[in-house]
Amino acid sequence: MAWETGMDWQGWQESWDRQQEWYLPDREERFRVMLDSVAAHAGDRPRVLDLACGTGSITRRLLERFPGAAGTGVDLDPALLTIARGTFEGDERVTFVQADLTGADWPAALPYASYDAVVTATALHWLPEEPLRTLYGQLAGVLRPGGVFLNADHMPDPSTPRINAAHEAFEKARQEREKAEGVLDWAGWWREVAAAPELADAARERFALLGDPADGHDGEDHYHAPDWHARVLRESGFAEARTAWASLTDALVLALR
Repeated sequence: MAWETGMDWQGWQESWDRQQEWYLPDREERFRVMLDSVAAHAGDRPRVLDLACGTGSITRRLLERFPGAAGTGVDLDPALLTIARGTFEGDERVTFVQADLTGADWPAALPYASYDAVVTATALHWLPEEPLRTLYGQLAGVLRPGGVFLNADHMPDPSTPRINAAHEAFEKARQEREKAEGVLDWAGWWREVAAAPELADAARERFALLGDPADGHDGEDHYHAPDWHARVLRESGFAEARTAWASLTDALVLALR
């Protein structure tokens, strides 16, 4: 496989992080709060499911902070999984699984029957409401009693239009400055992936499955406020759920099984 050829997978990880930080300048802060919550509820040797794991950004930070942890990453995207598998090749603490989270049987592909924590970031807004409700119910069955679920994502509040507009203008100006300095956006990053020999085949497979971001075909976003997520998680079998962190556009919702 491509990840066995000595490619610069760490370089791809770093370029992914830079591209994501262009959209999310407080990305590391939400990861810190997320891992603090894992520690509070699951200790320093947790078994963690990284849902819609992408290149393994959360798993990498998890293992740096908790060397005794065990991680499973699940994603459908073959290109991002190629980078993830290359990055973690030889690390027996990590397993990656390609699966469709809208399917009924994806938990059967996991290497463990239950997890201490499930984490995800900037991913579940791609799911329409009913598939997301179904997924939340499935996660209640994947977590052990007392386990924790953490979802960091875009969760805007439509009740504050003037605040939202001012923040959007501020962020747009920042992004324009950084893009002028050479930072890649989502579509630009994927153009580089498609042009890289080590990722070209996986990129073509990705585009066939999920669309080509460079052409503007990359799925539809479905946003909900944090209170909606907390309510649906409680309805799906979680004992408690609340916002653990928030910015003006994003939030981290924590739910306890």
